[in-house]
Amino acid sequence: MGRETFWAEDPDPLLRVGERFLLAGSDTAGTPGFDGRKKDGAEALAEGASILADLQERLFAAGTLGDRRSVLLVLQAMDTAGKGGIVTHVVGQMNLGGVRYAGFKKPTQVELAHDFLWRIWSHVPAAGEVGVFDRSHYEDVLIGRVRKLAPEEEIERRYGAINEFELELAESGTTIVKVMLNLGKDEQKKRLGDRLKRVDKQWKYTTGDVDERLLWDSYQDAYQLVFDRTSTAYAPWYVVPADRKWYARLAVQHLLIHALEELELEWPAPDYDVQVEKARLAAS
Repeated sequence: MGRETFWAEDPDPLLRVGERFLLAGSDTAGTPGFDGRKKDGAEALAEGASILADLQERLFAAGTLGDRRSVLLVLQAMDTAGKGGIVTHVVGQMNLGGVRYAGFKKPTQVELAHDFLWRIWSHVPAAGEVGVFDRSHYEDVLIGRVRKLAPEEEIERRYGAINEFELELAESGTTIVKVMLNLGKDEQKKRLGDRLKRVDKQWKYTTGDVDERLLWDSYQDAYQLVFDRTSTAYAPWYVVPADRKWYARLAVQHLLIHALEELELEWPAPDYDVQVEKARLAAS
């Protein structure tokens, strides 16, 4: 678990999707690997933020000097699961100069005129960057399947296209971390209700939220297919319980820390003589 001290057990293997993983019946309120409560989670998140920021700066520094590696975080979830909170409380603790964020909405007519991955390619992280996809190419096999926005044979083709796309990224030096925030149906109902009660949250609510909620079981089936077809050694899926927002943030933070630690990043050596430059600076 590297420099993190607050995990009772490494959550990585507890959250990673394995061959026989079943989304149905998965605990959405658990805290795998963490024994503390909300207050403990907040303290741990603050400790982890400094670790994550240090590792990200090392990646960024290496990228400026020719290291081609990068990290891509893919966030998928049902509405209200907390993707925005992850972006604010986890991603937001990094140096945003080294972060490439992309929030994918309904495709435009121009985007629809191309293959579904066309609009994705322009947002992949460059060398030294941490990329964040807030929704992603997986929308095209999730809502695309549930809402029947494309023929069945096209949806089936897309799983293979996604695997090829992610393999190409991995082979070019991008570490891919794919996270599904697993929210319970009852918890979603509560969160949607909270949005309707608060004037400062009503703008987040849309009448389509209930329409999508009525398709809950179909979305669960579509997610299971995504895990079955696209969780690979080079681009694994992680299913993070999301009923407790504080735990989901802590878990995603760990997955990013783990991905960066695996790169064994060192501060890049300067391409100049430090002592000479110190002398020159002193004399200037």
